[in-house]
Amino acid sequence: MPFGQIVIGPPGSGKSTYCNGCYQFFNAIGRHVQVINMDPANDSSPYPCSVDIRDFITLEEVMQEQQLGPNGGLMYAVESLDESLDLFVLQVKSVVQDERAYTIFDCPGQVELFTHHSSLFRIFKKLEKELDMRFCVVNLIDCYFITSPSQYVSILLLALRSMLMMDLPQINVFSKIDLLKSYGPLPFRLDYYTEVQDLDYLQPLIGAESASALGKRYRKLTEALSELVSDFNLVSFEVLCVDDKESMINLQSVIDKANGYIFGASEIGGDTVWAQATREGALLANYDIQDRWIDNKELYDKIEIEKRENLLKETADQEKPIDVDNDDEWDRALKDWEQKQGTNYVK
Repeated sequence: MPFGQIVIGPPGSGKSTYCNGCYQFFNAIGRHVQVINMDPANDSSPYPCSVDIRDFITLEEVMQEQQLGPNGGLMYAVESLDESLDLFVLQVKSVVQDERAYTIFDCPGQVELFTHHSSLFRIFKKLEKELDMRFCVVNLIDCYFITSPSQYVSILLLALRSMLMMDLPQINVFSKIDLLKSYGPLPFRLDYYTEVQDLDYLQPLIGAESASALGKRYRKLTEALSELVSDFNLVSFEVLCVDDKESMINLQSVIDKANGYIFGASEIGGDTVWAQATREGALLANYDIQDRWIDNKELYDKIEIEKRENLLKETADQEKPIDVDNDDEWDRALKDWEQKQGTNYVK
């Protein structure tokens, strides 16, 4: 049974960076992964593409032939793929069935495509039906929007709309979380925003953002949107820093549960150790996100840097050739081995 992630989000939310991070991460843990580019405007991917929508249609061609702008051209390009899906499905089939790969779909940043336009929805539903694929939507949103109460409510509504539109398991993620502290102090703890707690506490802050007559009307609209999001009670967020190992491990553990990867035939991916550890909850780090990314971020960052330096030093020492004619080299190597093994070498 093939599994995959559908990566969506507004422009600049870090979708391609995340896909590249996933490609490196999954290769490191032994899971065979392939990335599929769904953006006809993406002509410089940081990752190798196994299937590229630009092999079928490009934004530049559409804009020139149809006399459309970038936004209209992108919508037209995805609609064109929707109308001639068979060849695309065959290429994806060779990846998921012949190569038995875990797939990452890097989607365009046009929000209309995953809020009210049905082309992407139909494409993935066809893949789900014909190839029996199991998807999880990963909705990336820049954590900068947390800093403005009104914008925060807007992205909550955007996340809710995409969940209803895509009709698939969805994990909403605040990306670039390592930059959040640099934007200034927050009025509430970080978990208030990730768990989408009582939004009534935001109303005074929304009113303070705009005190004009138009601002008061806007405040009423925001209050109504807050009530709508609260009534559904569906939206919550994970946090992500692609360069942070624990952050990436936590997120992938959540996604694997959402799309059912850890409950299926995970041996296909070649990472049975990871899957078993995820089932047992061994990979979920027990740390406070407020403490990690706000209160003591510098301390955690320092610890991470030290870990990387020690790992690089260890790797360099292992790769360093030993001079067999030098007794000191042998003694140092022997002492290192004894320390790691916790025992003395019988000479």
